[in-house]
Amino acid sequence: MSSSDTEKPPVAYEPTAQKAVDDDRPLEENALEDGSVKEPSNENSFPEGGTRGWAVAIACAMVLFCTFGYANAFGVLQEYYETHQLKSRSPSTISWIGSLQNFFLFAGSLLGGPLFDRYGAKVLWPAVLAHVFAVMMTSICKEYYQFILAQGVLGGIAMGMSMAPSMAATSQYFNKKRGAALGIAVAGSSVGGVIFPIALSRMLVNPKLGFGWAIRICGFIMLAVLLPSCVMVRARVPPRSGKFLLPSAFKEPLFVSIIGSIFLMMLGLFTPFFYLPTYAIDHGMSTQLASYLVSILNGASFFGRVIPGIMADKVGRLNMMMAAAISTGILILCLQRMTTNATIILFSALYGFCSGAIVSLMSANLAQVPKNPANIGTYLGMGMAVISIGALIGPPINGALVTRYHSFNQTLTMSGVFVVVGGCSLIFAKLATGNGVFVKH
Repeated sequence: MSSSDTEKPPVAYEPTAQKAVDDDRPLEENALEDGSVKEPSNENSFPEGGTRGWAVAIACAMVLFCTFGYANAFGVLQEYYETHQLKSRSPSTISWIGSLQNFFLFAGSLLGGPLFDRYGAKVLWPAVLAHVFAVMMTSICKEYYQFILAQGVLGGIAMGMSMAPSMAATSQYFNKKRGAALGIAVAGSSVGGVIFPIALSRMLVNPKLGFGWAIRICGFIMLAVLLPSCVMVRARVPPRSGKFLLPSAFKEPLFVSIIGSIFLMMLGLFTPFFYLPTYAIDHGMSTQLASYLVSILNGASFFGRVIPGIMADKVGRLNMMMAAAISTGILILCLQRMTTNATIILFSALYGFCSGAIVSLMSANLAQVPKNPANIGTYLGMGMAVISIGALIGPPINGALVTRYHSFNQTLTMSGVFVVVGGCSLIFAKLATGNGVFVKH
């Protein structure tokens, strides 16, 4: 083909000449199952960054700072609720607040992702305002059902509807560098996971502030960060038409196998995020020092989300997530033998690094499945919705085991096994690519 062929007008467009969306798979046809038609523009030629692309990635990091980062601070609130407003409730019952929040954080993507694909970045505005409103309502909660509704349900849905559009927008600007870009973006949640637990642990013990103003101050910080983020996030490709959801995606073996593997990981991944402070206090650590463990974990996960993301673009995103999951599961299994302050702090750092890679790479792996970048948000939303069930039922099951056996050993064993099995099952996703097990993917 001559160089002049690339300048043909749309009417002369040949699908076979279009640039591949994924590294290893060419586009196969012009007509899509959702009824839309692939245009012969450069939508599938990813810019791999640029000023606009990196601005969107930074804005995504700011959104995740306020959403996923705040959700990662629930370990501090779990311990506080156990000794204050909800002291009459069991740890398992209280953990349902955080579990619902995590569930709707992922499940909310089922709305946020397709809405972004259809209407663009403007769908962010109502979502972020709802998130700030949920935080403010949490600050005046006193009863268990109020925490469930404000923090668990409304807060989680608003987070999911904010997170999915920003991540989908970032994925539209990157393909070969998608792991690095999403790693940097998701690292924003790590920064939030460091700042919010420390801020909350200091403010909650300040008699001049108390619980109400401690939470409200966090809400004002989020408002200041989220408003400019909404301005910076921009979609690169035109909105798609057709079906709101794309159920045909569940006929793709690669998509289903990735979702199944991550689902297993979610059953055990959040156990340390929820129970590490309580575990440490039970083994003699001071309450003040234990409140910093979540911040240490999230601080280490910053590097775990950036460095493996960059490496994943070199060695394969599925390969890197498999290694991260297996190492994360092994660490959970080892925690039951870590009973001193030094070993628990060391665990926090190592676990943060390894688990951080899972969080950043699961979106990168899901985003590489659709052939058309206009469908990335919908694929992310549907995948996250299934994954959310694992995030919902995992922590309460773990809390029930702690209550029944008065020990963390059974919980840690179960959680570690789930994460290891989830990592090993990614071999089915590698087989589904059709390129074999031992190749880069």
